[in-house]
Amino acid sequence: MRVAVVGAGVSGLTATKCCLDEGLEPTCFEQSRDIGGVWRYTEHIEAGRPSLYPSVISNTSKEMSAFSDFPYPEDFPVFLPNAQFLNYLQRYAEHFGLRKHIKFGTAVVSIRKHPDFATTGQWDVVTEAEGKQTLHVFDAVMVCSGNFSEPYLPLHCFPGIERFQGQYFHSRQYKHPDVFQGKRVLVVGMGNSGVDIAVEASRVATKVTVSTSRGAWVFGRVFDHGYPWDMVYNTRLMSLIRNRLEGRGWEQGHWQGLFVVSNVRNPLALHSCLVREPVLNDDLPSYILTGRITIKPGVKEFKDNSVVFHNCPEEEPIDIVVFCTGYNVSFPFLEEAVIKVENKHASLYKYVFPTHLQRPTLAVVGLIKTLGAMMPVTEVQARWVTRVFKGLCRLPPQSLMEKESPEVLKTEWLVYMDELASFIGAKPSVLGLLCRDPRLALTIFFGPCTPYQYRLGGPGRWEGARQAILTQWDRTLKPTRTRVPASSSSLCPSLLTVVGVLLLLAALVFGFQ
Repeated sequence: MRVAVVGAGVSGLTATKCCLDEGLEPTCFEQSRDIGGVWRYTEHIEAGRPSLYPSVISNTSKEMSAFSDFPYPEDFPVFLPNAQFLNYLQRYAEHFGLRKHIKFGTAVVSIRKHPDFATTGQWDVVTEAEGKQTLHVFDAVMVCSGNFSEPYLPLHCFPGIERFQGQYFHSRQYKHPDVFQGKRVLVVGMGNSGVDIAVEASRVATKVTVSTSRGAWVFGRVFDHGYPWDMVYNTRLMSLIRNRLEGRGWEQGHWQGLFVVSNVRNPLALHSCLVREPVLNDDLPSYILTGRITIKPGVKEFKDNSVVFHNCPEEEPIDIVVFCTGYNVSFPFLEEAVIKVENKHASLYKYVFPTHLQRPTLAVVGLIKTLGAMMPVTEVQARWVTRVFKGLCRLPPQSLMEKESPEVLKTEWLVYMDELASFIGAKPSVLGLLCRDPRLALTIFFGPCTPYQYRLGGPGRWEGARQAILTQWDRTLKPTRTRVPASSSSLCPSLLTVVGVLLLLAALVFGFQ
């Protein structure tokens, strides 16, 4: 079965590898000259591909961001600068021999149903390389092109912008803070890019203002005792408690805010961030308190050299505006009827499959927002997709898929991965392991839900999964142990041995009431 994979970023690489694992024949088309997608930094902006600024650091820790059968080197830092993240992707591609299946410098121009699609499910794929177009016929297609290539810049929503005499641009064009030297800067939008750019600008600008109509939940990478936030938050125990509280009428927005403002110590409350995408930045809270960054409401109108905010009568002088307004969801190589996109939302079953195709031979991988690492999510999506392509997993009827098609491209990380893993028989059974391997069961339940859990059994089982789980904290702590103090202790063993049994009993009682 021949499968076309569009893009060689995070999603495209794992899609190619999963095809090989299932005995399929993938051909990955990458329009640039190398792998990495959004994680491959280039000084110049390339049309049709994501643009990265050099200071970007991963928001999720390395153990939570690993592919499930390929742990990071233990000496890599816990949160990775983009260059080291790219290095990991390169190692992954080399280890599993993926490069020979990638056609670089080849853009996908169009994907159309083959004339006999109703019976074969095949697709006509037109690619272009060095000015020459080629037609291919594939049995299936995996769209892994991401959603960070087409900027969303709604200038019509900002009255007066046409007469503004200063400079303005979308965050996709940002590379270095030098452009802000001595300037008065306005950042419109309070997502991750907006906050990153505001923090960098504040180190060289005269003044930095962030405009946001709704605000944002902000928290840091480092949790209590120096542990990574996601290794504390994304555990099966925490997920069980969060879902039980919701089942008892606790709305997400009612109990969220205790954890989210930089190092507050309640991982349960972080769940409220699911109401909207949270912002992760280590510097913003202190920069606000020290006056380096000012937060303002939404923009009411621009004037020649200033801006007026809602509910703020005074004009504020500005020189540069950075619009951090996100990206459109688009598939320019597909007919609109294949994937319906409305209001920046694609109608997809489980965020993956179009709901109305006669044959389930086209899937989208990586078009989802979760409060957790993207790499294991894209991987479990690709594992499911390849088994659907082979006929080993079946989709429900169209009417049911349309009913379950989510309206917002975000969901809870652990619950979503468990669901897809259950489709392919790879979801770990904590109760089953409790009898056979209690140490592993306790680690899986109380510890971070690292991706290796989805390789303990089922198709694609990896012999090294158990050891990877039991040594996950060793790889996390290794890069921080650069000296040997006179005496040292770790909280990890005590958490598991002293409190572990009591927590397990409480969780079981709480979970099954």
